[in-house]
Amino acid sequence: MLACELALAGVRPTVLETRTEPGTEPRANGLVGQVVRMLDRRGLYERLSGTPGPPQPTPRFVFGALPLDLTQVDDNPLYLLPVPQARLVEVLLERADELGVAVRWGHTLTGLTQDADAVTATVTGPDGPYALEARYLVGADGGGSVTRKLAGIGFPGVTTDRSVSRTANVTVPASWMDPATGGLDVPGYGPVPAFLHHRTEHGLFVFAPFPGRPQAVTTVEWDEMPDDVPMTLDEMRASASRVLGTDVPLGPPDGPGPHLLRRLRGGNSRMAERFRDGRVFLLGDAAHVHSAIGGPGLNLGLQDAVNLGWKLAADLAGRAPAGLLDTYETERRPAGSRVLVHTQAQSTLIAPGSDVTALRELFAELLADPGTAAHIAGLMAGADLRYDMKIPATHPLIGRWAPDLLLDTATGPVRLAELTRTARPLLIDLTPEGALAALRWPDEVDVVAARPADAEVPATALLLRPDTYVAWATGAAHPSKADLSAALQAQFGARMQSEGAR
Repeated sequence: MLACELALAGVRPTVLETRTEPGTEPRANGLVGQVVRMLDRRGLYERLSGTPGPPQPTPRFVFGALPLDLTQVDDNPLYLLPVPQARLVEVLLERADELGVAVRWGHTLTGLTQDADAVTATVTGPDGPYALEARYLVGADGGGSVTRKLAGIGFPGVTTDRSVSRTANVTVPASWMDPATGGLDVPGYGPVPAFLHHRTEHGLFVFAPFPGRPQAVTTVEWDEMPDDVPMTLDEMRASASRVLGTDVPLGPPDGPGPHLLRRLRGGNSRMAERFRDGRVFLLGDAAHVHSAIGGPGLNLGLQDAVNLGWKLAADLAGRAPAGLLDTYETERRPAGSRVLVHTQAQSTLIAPGSDVTALRELFAELLADPGTAAHIAGLMAGADLRYDMKIPATHPLIGRWAPDLLLDTATGPVRLAELTRTARPLLIDLTPEGALAALRWPDEVDVVAARPADAEVPATALLLRPDTYVAWATGAAHPSKADLSAALQAQFGARMQSEGAR
């Protein structure tokens, strides 16, 4: 994702990948949060979803195995995209290839040095070791990040070992399937919803009947010590039976593999001491790890990439204002902290015990309140962040994720997501006279004069960063050019060329 963002900005990145080919093992089952709309804003949503049109928010989700009704939330920010991680990787590789990105398969980072001007990576490839010099090096290499260790960046946090999570592709008895809900009706236990975390006093059970893919079951249990041997389907059956308190005769999965059969013990909640060391940056799991509950990992990591990409590109082009690269950490560290907070809170809510049951009863009452539901939805989507744009203007959209807009332009109606696919700064002029669009703009800023087509927009002009956060906005009929110039300088190091016509 980062390589694609850089390539869109005219940078030629090189990707070093330890694997010799894309992985095929089942991992994440989909995307949760703003990243779904971000992929739409880069023209990738339809490729991944296989359906035309923009994404739609989900009416229901789950928080700590408690139902989250989002039909009561105005401007619901929580979006889902059920797509296997292997397919996501495939699409991003296709896009990288279209943009001319070089991916070196089977190349492993083994060392790095840096000075004021460059980073030199020591790499071992199929033909042996070599050195590669670049202006910057970004470690997007997972929780065990070699980059992070070579840069000497600490990874403080908490490791827990109370829980054991098991996941397997399976088949369940056809007679248990509820055609109305897609969930299960388990003899001796009762209903189990599809896709949602289902807590019992003995553990957690999740049934995931993905269309066109093998069914999957996940369990989480506490305070047991499994043998250190390969997991089996019998072990999965026994765990499911303990959690539900009745026999659960899971069968082998249908269809070709690879099939998932995985056991994980405990978990980590950790954050890198810093996201940058000179010319070395960390993103994704290299910068932060957390429980997978609620599926926030890809949202967090891919949004890191989109945040960092345009800033690196601006620096490489000599256009970045002072301190721009430092804002990567100041903006994305709070995002990582929020994910650690809500995943640790959810992990507490699913644990066994009568005290947790009491906490869940109270929390369920809170989630029934529309305001609380909206707050939790924003938290899980990553939509509750507001970046400091370092300008005097105070419009409520400044620093926020840009709202989805349908605009009437001189060439016809267009969605905002169709205007952001080049990953360039964008000025949307909604003033009646189109006065801002008539000015002479810096070459790096795209300008569109338009009218709202489907709803009232609480602004007469918006300046968007490439990551589609609002750098500046106004509701004035005659916007302040001084405030707009301040925003251009603060975010892009750009200035208005003159008051003359474009």
